[in-house]
Amino acid sequence: MTSLEWESLCDGCGKCCLIKLIDDVTDELHFTSVSCRLLDCNTCKCGDYENRKTVVPDCVALSPRLVQELQWMPSTCAYRLIHEGKDLEWWHPLVSGNTKTVHEAGVSVKNRATSERNVSDKSLPDYIVDWPK
Repeated sequence: MTSLEWESLCDGCGKCCLIKLIDDVTDELHFTSVSCRLLDCNTCKCGDYENRKTVVPDCVALSPRLVQELQWMPSTCAYRLIHEGKDLEWWHPLVSGNTKTVHEAGVSVKNRATSERNVSDKSLPDYIVDWPK
């Protein structure tokens, strides 16, 4: 798969851009509804994709090898589905032919997330959600 083909697998849901917290006692991972400061929560697009790793050092640049290691990737993530040998969902832009279906299906973080620019680190636990599955 070429790098362009790999990049096209991204459905634009924005779930991987949500801040995740790890419980100190149980080591359980929790998603929050707080996004990386670079994510535009209305479009689910990165505001500085080319420089994201410089601006946000802990941003994950997905690769086929890394996908198999990341257990936290949402079950709807195309990278995960492909790794698991499953089909893409009907709303995936490569299937539907429309980049809006991921939002219309309610799968993206559009209108459900807020930028970390608007949330203090101390209040992050208040934003724990159970919807990215």
